[in-house]
Amino acid sequence: MANTAPKIPAEERQEAPEVIDKKAEALAKLMRKSKHMVVFTGAGISTSAGIPDFRGPDGIWTLRAQGRQLTKAVNTLQAVPTATHMALVELQNRGILKYLISQNCDGLHRKSGILPDRISELHGNSNREYCKDCSKEYIRDFRAVASYEKTVHDHRTGRKCARCGGVLLDSIVNFGESLPAEPLQLARDHAQQADLCLVLGSSLTVTPANGIPEVPGRRKGAKLAICNLQDTPLDNLADMRIHSKTDELMVRVMAKLDLPIPSFVLHRRLMVQMESTGNERRQLKVTGVDVDGTPITFLQSVKLEYNRRVVRSEPFTINLRSDLDPGTELKLQLEFMGHYGEPNLDIIYEYSGEGDGQTLYLLEYNPQNGEWKVTK
Repeated sequence: MANTAPKIPAEERQEAPEVIDKKAEALAKLMRKSKHMVVFTGAGISTSAGIPDFRGPDGIWTLRAQGRQLTKAVNTLQAVPTATHMALVELQNRGILKYLISQNCDGLHRKSGILPDRISELHGNSNREYCKDCSKEYIRDFRAVASYEKTVHDHRTGRKCARCGGVLLDSIVNFGESLPAEPLQLARDHAQQADLCLVLGSSLTVTPANGIPEVPGRRKGAKLAICNLQDTPLDNLADMRIHSKTDELMVRVMAKLDLPIPSFVLHRRLMVQMESTGNERRQLKVTGVDVDGTPITFLQSVKLEYNRRVVRSEPFTINLRSDLDPGTELKLQLEFMGHYGEPNLDIIYEYSGEGDGQTLYLLEYNPQNGEWKVTK
């Protein structure tokens, strides 16, 4: 499928609220009965966050076909996950959603709280890069792409792997490139197991990803539900077809299930580790980590109280004298990337005195009130 769209976009249909409500009730009943529900998402779930889709009336490729420029769009780093994103997180946490398959590259699913082992990002993630040699992954709080001019199929980001020194590559899949083998196989495996597949905000026109919902759509006993404003090539296979914005459907579905849609909270995991470096010296190391141990870059700088030096690049390490008394408290000031206006945060690290030690801090930032919550 070429990365193009017709000058005149396909018609968008919006069903009446009472019709959507009735279909939401029927979908909620299917969810209650489901043993293995998968969800397949496209660009349509992020439009209410200010990120344009591709083939809608104001889609990126539609405007390109019309010779028009995109005039307004929210930076994906500053976009707040939508009601649909957060509903999927709640369904995951309740054990209803077993697996998520996404065509989106905006990173909002991972940011919203979808676990890394519950999602296949078929077309990549603009915040994720990986090592060409050892496959080590890194999550960044910036666009993990090169800052220099290069061809579209040159995926080098200009950074090196901290583990083996290999070349880091962005994870974006461009047209004409193969999808990543492992995420694609996992998506297909879960589609084979699915007794319910819900498509949200996808035109289902990009191959080979669009073949995944077709699997449960053609299997006897499985149900396929599609929510999209425009028609899709799989509509004839759908057991339920909803012409609606995804938020309008999912808000109703969650109400029928009597489940809350959680507000977005930015979750960060910070590891502070004391290491011996020899010559009666110690080193304090500060790193961000994901739930699966993948390194995450979300800090701009780290500063130790009463120390004039500000560490502004990774790895964030601070050299210390070795004669620290057990129970010594070290105050660290953290400066974040600030995409959601996160203020600086002070945390206290207590030295135990028992050799090398590490402490994991769980940081939660609420963009609505601008406050941090810290637990250990």
